[in-house]
Amino acid sequence: MSPADDDGPSGVHCRLDELLEERDMTLTRLSELVGVSVVNLSILKNDRARAIRYSTLSAICRALDCEIGDLLVRADA
Repeated sequence: MSPADDDGPSGVHCRLDELLEERDMTLTRLSELVGVSVVNLSILKNDRARAIRYSTLSAICRALDCEIGDLLVRADA
């Protein structure tokens, strides 16, 4: 199996839940700020996303005032 296969864990964990809680922000409010649907943010939050656009990643980090490394971490470490 190659690393680009779409089945199985990605080895990346999204800390969106933790960051939202730290900032007392809802997924709905984040959705309004970044222009991404709640459904798509939920997929990301639950580690079910297979890809994310750089522009989306940047917008989320801007809205949460965090770095990319605060949002995405290795799950296999």
